[in-house]
Amino acid sequence: KLKEAVEEKKKLIATLRNKPWNMKKKLEVLKDAQQFVEKFEGALGKGKGKKFYAYKVMMMKKWMKFQRDFENFRTACIPWEMKIKEIESHFGSSVASYFIFLRWMYGINIILFGLTFGLVMVPEALMGKPYGTLPRKTVPRAEEATAMNFATLWDFSGLAQYSVLFYGYYNNQRTIGWLKFRLPLSYFLVGVGSIGYSFMVVIRTMAKNAHDDGGGDDNSFNFSWKMFTSWDYLIGNPETADNKFASITTSFKEAIVEEQESRKEENVHLTRFLRVLANFFAFCTLAGSGYLIYFVVRRSQQFALEGLENYGWWERNEVNMVMSLLGMFCPTVFDVISALENYHPRIALRWQLGRIFALFLGNLYTFIIALMDEINLKLEEEKIVRQNMTIWLTNLYNGTLPENVTGPPPHVSLADVPRGPCWETMVGQEFVRLTVSDTVTTYITILIGDFLKAVFVRFFNYCWCWDLEYGFPSYSEFDISGNVLGLIFNQGMIWMGSFYAPCLPAINVIRLHTSMYLQCWAVMCCNVPHERVFKASRSNNFYMAMLLFILFLSTLPVVYTVVSVPPSFDCGPFSGKTRMFEVIGETLEHDFPSWFRKVFRLLSNPGVILPFILLMVLSIYYLNAISKGYQDMNLELKKKLQNVRMLQKIVIGFLVCLLLIRW
Repeated sequence: KLKEAVEEKKKLIATLRNKPWNMKKKLEVLKDAQQFVEKFEGALGKGKGKKFYAYKVMMMKKWMKFQRDFENFRTACIPWEMKIKEIESHFGSSVASYFIFLRWMYGINIILFGLTFGLVMVPEALMGKPYGTLPRKTVPRAEEATAMNFATLWDFSGLAQYSVLFYGYYNNQRTIGWLKFRLPLSYFLVGVGSIGYSFMVVIRTMAKNAHDDGGGDDNSFNFSWKMFTSWDYLIGNPETADNKFASITTSFKEAIVEEQESRKEENVHLTRFLRVLANFFAFCTLAGSGYLIYFVVRRSQQFALEGLENYGWWERNEVNMVMSLLGMFCPTVFDVISALENYHPRIALRWQLGRIFALFLGNLYTFIIALMDEINLKLEEEKIVRQNMTIWLTNLYNGTLPENVTGPPPHVSLADVPRGPCWETMVGQEFVRLTVSDTVTTYITILIGDFLKAVFVRFFNYCWCWDLEYGFPSYSEFDISGNVLGLIFNQGMIWMGSFYAPCLPAINVIRLHTSMYLQCWAVMCCNVPHERVFKASRSNNFYMAMLLFILFLSTLPVVYTVVSVPPSFDCGPFSGKTRMFEVIGETLEHDFPSWFRKVFRLLSNPGVILPFILLMVLSIYYLNAISKGYQDMNLELKKKLQNVRMLQKIVIGFLVCLLLIRW
């Protein structure tokens, strides 16, 4: 047996060149085979082969078991890997791409949550002044009676408003605690660093995906390869075998759709007419949605002027509910419209994503415009409150206001101190409410629109007039475009609102975590595979491009408020400053030497920044041109290889014909 094993290793070394492996694997196999031959040939010559071989076999079995256990452990450490594989085997790579994207977004939000929780919320909670020591950390007297009611807390008002969850609770002390922690500086840098980190990760992921997509695939004999090489003969679990069978079946459906689309012939004029008609309907839907949002926002401003306490729950939450309902029903309308266009499923998905993206973007910026109007109203109100506070303090001190007074006399309760409208907390509350209401709407839609519908179809199909499963209403298909755009839209709200509500990343982490389990259950329990299964792209760069665009658009309002809008005078870590970014200059003034301040001012000079930006743009253009050149070169080489293969086939055919004639 030992001699036969040595001969097999020698044969493997001799035939290694013909193996269809990459060079790294060939070198590893060659090294292991040579070591095996050297050790066992020496053991055979010394007469110790049998014991040594038994020991070697035992060690190899242990090593193989360790490798198998380690691979299982590594797979188990990847979050939701088996769930996504199961979904991919039954519904195809297009549905699985959404859950892979959701898992990637979950990882991003874990980092954002770690930054805000560890560097902003925890330091303030542990080292900052406790609740009740400042007016900004105290519930006003008029709100004390309802501060702990469930309806108030659900609306993120009352005690929740005056906590570390929102911007207004934080004090403007330069340093806090025995560590002398610079909280305002940390708050500002975490807000800027979160956006910068998000840009870096999205662009890096796009570059990695583009690199993985390079080179192309050789699709020759596609069905033959799938037929003879798809099965895994190491499968021993019946459930795994069922999943593998479903995965192979789905891959054949995807390949058949690709082949049909490549050979499809169509009436060009009819197709163009239907696509123009579909775009007209989509434009009308977008215009109607925009007008409805504008109308609702105008109504909400009127309600705010007249006093929200005079209206019911719907009037107070009308904007959030209308935006959630539009995000729920408009994708279905776009899906019906896309049936007119008769695109390839992958192209149809991109059109669907683009239309829903335009819908969500219009809704989001209409919402932002409404918030900016409300911020301007709060700033006007703030001027009046500051004048009234001066009069109030003058009356407290019997007509003469002492110099450098920072608060009321000790005998005045902090709950009775008048305070200005904290517009930053108001903005944070709006984003938190919108996120929570959208999450609740999504979950209710899954439970009612998918689960109850599936239960009705399943149990009433036996006693109905027609076949409910294959007719109306039938089982639902997983809405890829609506779910992807909902994910991107919510992430844009997180990036925009986390500067004013540090709790938003934590809420989004909980939302994504529960969404993964709920949607995985719903898609396996309530949905059926798409009628036209198609293979998704190997990269999610189309998703990433939209995410990068929404990140850029989400950054603009934050930058505008940081640079142009004065912060509230009596709440938040930047109170007392003209602009929020002045905390950087304050830190440089007190904590750094003079030479460093001079260097920083020199580097921040527009005369240095503008040429640097121009150099970066030119570098990006140059690298993009080089990348396109490499892609064209790869295509040319691939065409030449195909021509060489064709020439080889012609020569071989010619030689075979000559041999047959000679014979």
